[in-house]
Amino acid sequence: MIIRLGYVAHATSLWNTSPAKTLTFSRWKKMNDQERKRALYNITKKNLEHTIRALHFNIAHGIKLYRFSSSLVPLATHQEVEWDYLSPFSSLYKEIGGLVKQHGIRTSFHPNQFTLFTSDKPYITANAVNDMKYHYHLLDAMNLSTEAYINLHVGGAYGDKSAAVNRFYTNLQQLPLPIKKQMTLENDDKTYTAFEVLDICETENIPCMFDFHHYKANRHSSENLEMILPRVFKTWKHTPHPPKIHVSSPKSEAAYRSHADYVDLAFILPLIDAIKQYGQSLDIMVEAKQKDKAALQLVKELADLRGIKRLDGAVLKV
Repeated sequence: MIIRLGYVAHATSLWNTSPAKTLTFSRWKKMNDQERKRALYNITKKNLEHTIRALHFNIAHGIKLYRFSSSLVPLATHQEVEWDYLSPFSSLYKEIGGLVKQHGIRTSFHPNQFTLFTSDKPYITANAVNDMKYHYHLLDAMNLSTEAYINLHVGGAYGDKSAAVNRFYTNLQQLPLPIKKQMTLENDDKTYTAFEVLDICETENIPCMFDFHHYKANRHSSENLEMILPRVFKTWKHTPHPPKIHVSSPKSEAAYRSHADYVDLAFILPLIDAIKQYGQSLDIMVEAKQKDKAALQLVKELADLRGIKRLDGAVLKV
């Protein structure tokens, strides 16, 4: 089985290459029209150029898994800021998509926790739909809209988890079908356990993005990996991709839900051992603070284990 590892957005090994430079709405309001246009254009252009630099870094280091920053375009979904963030950058979007396709890199987006479908407030659902459209439009401009996924958490429970899940099913109907087809759902560290997310994924035919750290922080005593992993893998069967999961480790016992700079190998070894039993190739997104450095460090440590061979910079054979 083949395991590929990747990281989130910012190649920290490169100097000054954050793809998430931003412009606050309060700062935007103080500008005149010309200043606004210039700032939005320059920041977006820089974010896209930094994304291209990260992709070249990934290509050079054999990293086949990468998550785009959701902050590529500042103020893209703000109700009072309407601007064309697609056509002025069409060549950059095409360059990004071309690099991804040419070098077989699996990409994704992960909107923030405010993009959810469990709220009883219509405007929150409307904002979630708009945010999903924004991410989808970026993927479409990159020519990646049928292969890259947009990952979400289920949302809040609002004191009644059953009612919230029912609202999820209802509110999700507002999401255009092509976008829903590119959606994944992840278990979180406080509210929805892996079992609960799997129930929703199986009902809606949505792939499950299993997060091991969240599972350790939020699970019922009856939930174990032997019961979870086969169900997770099955949710990906209708897609052309291997299953994808997230790994990280706690910053400390006191800050258990916070991500450490690197991944503690001992923390995730039970997951690796469980995966070996199924012989299922899969992709692992490393969500540690040191991003690319953490991913490559974990690859090195895993490759030192008996029965695991390093095939490329971030590709292992088990």
